[in-house]
Amino acid sequence: MDKHLEQLKEGYLEIPIPPEYDAMVERTLKRKNKRLHFQQWAIGLAAAASLFVTTVNVSPQAARAISEVPVIGELVKVVTFTEFKKSNQGTNIDLKTPHVSGLGDGTLQDSLNQKYLAENKKLYQDFEKETKGYQNGHLSVESGYEVKTNNDQILSIGRYKVTTEASAAEEMTYDTVDKKNHVLLTLPSLFKDERYIDVISENIKEQMKKQMKEDSNKIYWIGKEDMDPFKKIQPEQSFYINSKGKLVISFNEYDVAPGYMGMVEFTIPTSALKDILVSDVYIH
Repeated sequence: MDKHLEQLKEGYLEIPIPPEYDAMVERTLKRKNKRLHFQQWAIGLAAAASLFVTTVNVSPQAARAISEVPVIGELVKVVTFTEFKKSNQGTNIDLKTPHVSGLGDGTLQDSLNQKYLAENKKLYQDFEKETKGYQNGHLSVESGYEVKTNNDQILSIGRYKVTTEASAAEEMTYDTVDKKNHVLLTLPSLFKDERYIDVISENIKEQMKKQMKEDSNKIYWIGKEDMDPFKKIQPEQSFYINSKGKLVISFNEYDVAPGYMGMVEFTIPTSALKDILVSDVYIH
């Protein structure tokens, strides 16, 4: 394990586990342990999978036949590891934690799963601190996830958090993984140099102007009269790669537009990026 992952692991282990959350995880694991008697069956399934892969690799006819089957099942799965709910005197919390399996790289897979569990632990702890002593408070925290892409090359997972007090605020963060090479992709890693910041930013501004021209209900903060107009994306701006191999840039609620617009995202045309991409493996 490299130094970065070791630090991530240490940071995760230092987070105290709330008693309710810890008990819930333990119950979930016990339910999973009941399936251990299927171990021999799993070994047989692995052998069958090996035979399946060999057959497809050596037989073009078999490969074509298999490709026509609508759903075979993806090797990489994302499921809800556990869900925690609590409601009391006008406050409530509902946390869904994703769990990745079948990634083929134990270190990367474990670091993702540890991070997702740690994120929800912190949400729980913050919620407990903020609602301590509430009599008739109004605070709601919800977290969950969306699998944006899960194909042969890319896994993109979005985790959302919605906090509602006087009003609602929604945030989304993404992880995009190269499933073949077991690499967690970053936005800078996709491009030759920092030109991508300006190229993407200008394209987004053009899309914003076009949308506002076509729909009077859409408003983006890009004018000189705006208090904090959008100028450039962050170097590590939130993003994912969709199933068509297109780069999608995401903004949280209130980042670039009024709250009623919610979270907004922009699909960047590959034609605008082709000269600055490191390769066309991911974005094409």
